[in-house]
Amino acid sequence: MARHPRIVSTNLTQHVIQRGNNKVDIFRCVSDYEVFLHALQEATLLYPIKIHTYVLMTNHVHLMVTPKSAGALSGAMQALGRRYVRFFNDRYARTGTLFEGRYRSFEIDSDDYWFTCARYVECNPVRAGLALTPEAYRWSSYSTHAFGHENLVISPHWLYLGLGDTPEWRQSSWRGLCGAGLTDEQLTDIRTSVKTGRPLGADAASLGV
Repeated sequence: MARHPRIVSTNLTQHVIQRGNNKVDIFRCVSDYEVFLHALQEATLLYPIKIHTYVLMTNHVHLMVTPKSAGALSGAMQALGRRYVRFFNDRYARTGTLFEGRYRSFEIDSDDYWFTCARYVECNPVRAGLALTPEAYRWSSYSTHAFGHENLVISPHWLYLGLGDTPEWRQSSWRGLCGAGLTDEQLTDIRTSVKTGRPLGADAASLGV
């Protein structure tokens, strides 16, 4: 079956998911995560994309990315894949594919859904039982948004910057938003978007504030 063309709007944030093939782990040790993040940073230098949030799970990755030109997202993801898969295969003496086909991406077309998706991404380790709190999980952008930790991968989104006039204000607001958690309806909306490939917007996800 022919692949459907991927339609990616410039300057509109995308929720991007890349999974291990057959749910295989794509990270096996600390340095694997570190190499992936370095490769992700390199991709932002090669292509005009902005990474706003991320979480690296054991067998998949969530990103929120805004491409600034046509083809920027696909180019960055291809560069990231080539760099990381080559490293991973060399390290573990394996060959062949690591990822489950093409990455998946979904447009985020409302302000409310942007916040809902960002919270979904950064709190994923807690829902998965990998950490008791989002700050306890090292491999996400939560500590950057919630505590101001330096992160060369992240470009703050204007919606996040609008949470307060100072970094401390924004960080406090973010900790409060993530601490409130997501409703069952919000989780269902996001999972439906991931399953069906349809974007979610103002009619589908509400921040509730």
